[in-house]
Amino acid sequence: MLAIIELGGQQWKVTPGMRIAVNKLPYEVGAEIMINKALLVEKDGQVFIGKPYVPVSIQAKVEAHIRAPKVVVFKKKRRKGYKRKRGHRQLMTLVSIQSV
Repeated sequence: MLAIIELGGQQWKVTPGMRIAVNKLPYEVGAEIMINKALLVEKDGQVFIGKPYVPVSIQAKVEAHIRAPKVVVFKKKRRKGYKRKRGHRQLMTLVSIQSV
């Protein structure tokens, strides 16, 4: 079983038992969520493609809120003495897929 879902503004290929880190979701840790935005579902050798979504529910559980690794943003203009260094860490939510 596998599904392609839309979660956190991105599309993910998921299977049961999989853990994914998506952009921060407004749920508390330990919350069970139902994902209804499935674009494609493969079950028992049959493929169902949505127009735009397949009418299925995918169970997931919020495991933790984490921060992604730091991304360094560095700007420089040669011979002008202009340098700017910034760091950014995106807020993420760790989600485990329970069933498809």
